[in-house]
Amino acid sequence: MKIVFLDAATLGATSLEPIARLGELVTWPTSTPEEALERVRDAEILIVNKVKVTEALLNAAPKLRLICEAATGVNNIDVAAAERRGIPVRNVAGYSTESVVQVTFTLLLSLVGKPERYDAEVKDLTYSRSGLFTDVRTPFSELDGKTIGIVGMGTIGSRVAAVATAFGMKVIYYSTSGTSHCKTYPSVSLETLLRESDIISIHAPLNARTNGMIRAAELRQMKPTALIINLGRGGIVDEADLADAISKGVIAGAGLDVYTAEPLPEDHPLLHTAHPERLRFTPHIGWTSAEALVRLVEGIADNIRKPF
Repeated sequence: MKIVFLDAATLGATSLEPIARLGELVTWPTSTPEEALERVRDAEILIVNKVKVTEALLNAAPKLRLICEAATGVNNIDVAAAERRGIPVRNVAGYSTESVVQVTFTLLLSLVGKPERYDAEVKDLTYSRSGLFTDVRTPFSELDGKTIGIVGMGTIGSRVAAVATAFGMKVIYYSTSGTSHCKTYPSVSLETLLRESDIISIHAPLNARTNGMIRAAELRQMKPTALIINLGRGGIVDEADLADAISKGVIAGAGLDVYTAEPLPEDHPLLHTAHPERLRFTPHIGWTSAEALVRLVEGIADNIRKPF
């Protein structure tokens, strides 16, 4: 059984041994659309992360019996085209929940706690030469008593809510699907969430309901002291409008792990704001803790083991 992984570099140095034990595994670090057409010709099982599985790719893979998504979202795969050929598409859900939650609070705590500033002050000897045992020039902020508004109260959003509660925060949420299935915390309108939240944390998928959901008008409804964190998908927050809001002080800051274009282009407005100190970025690593990547590989192997 030939297993072809078209963009294995997306999993870094994580061992693929659980998959390799199941057949002849051929890995490619990355694949252009043209390269992918050649590389799938003998594939019986195809693994992809971001490579697009199109009608043309499926036509080039006459032996293909299973497509495994090395992630949760399958929007890079033409699922309907695969179904017409009787080829199942299997993803891995839930492997990165704790990883995403941890990165959410890494960004948030960096914004409110200013650890980079304090660390630099000690290392560059400013503290040593200050003559004081402390620095109270720019105090950090507490999370206790603040309101966090969560956009998307799914598995990840629920875990963010639980951690926020442990910090003493008040939790409200907006259901992007309109179902408001979670009864543990108050479900509110988007307008109420924008108006009342000290921190907005986004954990929703990108779809017709969420694409461009937060633009300049919505950012203006937020408190000027508020922060916005996005670990959902790029495109939910209009990035040009966010850059403008940061430059003009409409909101206090933002932390982002996801972007409309990835990697982020060098001329992107978010990289050229008037107040870069109000922004924290991570390069779409919310899903990539060492433990999450191991769980992901094991999940892919499990998907191959199931009958298809």
